[in-house]
Amino acid sequence: MLITYRFLINLIFLLSPLILILRLLKKKEDIGRFKEKFCIFSKKRNSGKLLWFHGASVGEIQSITPLIEKLEKNKRIKTILITSNTLSSSKIFQKLKFKKTIHQFFPIDTNFLIKKFLNYWKPSAAFFVDSEIWPNTIYNLDKNKIPIILINGRITKSSFEKWKKIPSFSKDIFDKINLCFPSSKQSEKYLKQLGVKRIKFIGNLKFSQSENEKLSKSNNEIEKFIKNKKTWCASSTHNTEELICGLVHKNLKKKYKNLLTFIIPRHIERTEAIIKELNDINLITHTHEPKKKIPKNTDIYIVNSYGKTKSFYNICNNIFLGGSLIKHGGQNPLEATRYGCNILYGPNVDNFKEIYKFLDKLKISNKVNNQHQLSYRLNKMFLKKQSSKKKQYRLNSIGNKILNTTYEKVNLFLKNEI
Repeated sequence: MLITYRFLINLIFLLSPLILILRLLKKKEDIGRFKEKFCIFSKKRNSGKLLWFHGASVGEIQSITPLIEKLEKNKRIKTILITSNTLSSSKIFQKLKFKKTIHQFFPIDTNFLIKKFLNYWKPSAAFFVDSEIWPNTIYNLDKNKIPIILINGRITKSSFEKWKKIPSFSKDIFDKINLCFPSSKQSEKYLKQLGVKRIKFIGNLKFSQSENEKLSKSNNEIEKFIKNKKTWCASSTHNTEELICGLVHKNLKKKYKNLLTFIIPRHIERTEAIIKELNDINLITHTHEPKKKIPKNTDIYIVNSYGKTKSFYNICNNIFLGGSLIKHGGQNPLEATRYGCNILYGPNVDNFKEIYKFLDKLKISNKVNNQHQLSYRLNKMFLKKQSSKKKQYRLNSIGNKILNTTYEKVNLFLKNEI
């Protein structure tokens, strides 16, 4: 199976120039840094111990930020390297105030490139976040006796079933993981069955909060504009979900003439397409430009820049989280709960099933299955008060406990292994 995988990944490598050209045209790659994916690095490797963390995109990077902040205070660690796959994650990283942590794009998982990557960075330990399992990387780390830690490890039922179809290959890979902190009890069960030997369930690291994170202040101009309006925010939306939200807006506007809907797309390069889609159903849109006056008849306010989400959670009590009405797996709702928001989400939230189940019990979140249910729930939520401070405090307490215990376990492992 390894031979088959290497053949397929090498085929992708051969096609990668064409794929990258298309992604550059779609503004999904950084024109100045895409070469990092071919191990042409833009940062130099400093002397001393280096820890390597890899997460696929924005959610993974945000989930480990509180842990990185703690590890940066460890004097034995000279450099922390974070790699990810997406342009959006690199832009989020730029907004983080790290002192000795650097970011590079993760190379294509070919045997040749991974050997080159490890030879250049020489990590003392490798941390894979969430569900990032790359066979060539894991084989080469094991060969070089570099400890492998799966942090906030997540295996969905569908992923588990796929791995079980290739039992010898999956066992050979998962057996090489030296330590695992699963994100849920379900993932713990699956990872044990797949062959991970040393596993400790602490809790989902996404409950934790950055010690440097401050609740964002709202834009005064926007606050004035929405003073006498009914508002809601559709955050981290994906293709087709913006149209659904536009139709929900049209339906609710029959009752609430002063309605304003905020849409924060997951991928801002889609902004023009979203505007056209909403204009086609006769909705008036406005894109986020702090110095530009907002027209009074605006229906949909589109946030077309990264890192602004929190300031809109601060002014909207009612949030719909995207990637959930389509088969994507949902988005992390915990950031919005820190602002006392009520959460709505679709049926496709496999990535955050246990978190939503917990929030449902606290009556902070509600599931909707379609456009009509979203309209119905929003109508109810416009009459509902903001979530209580007690619920926010409880969530923060849980997050702090998970973070501190994870740090202690990771620190102990590093002392013993490196």
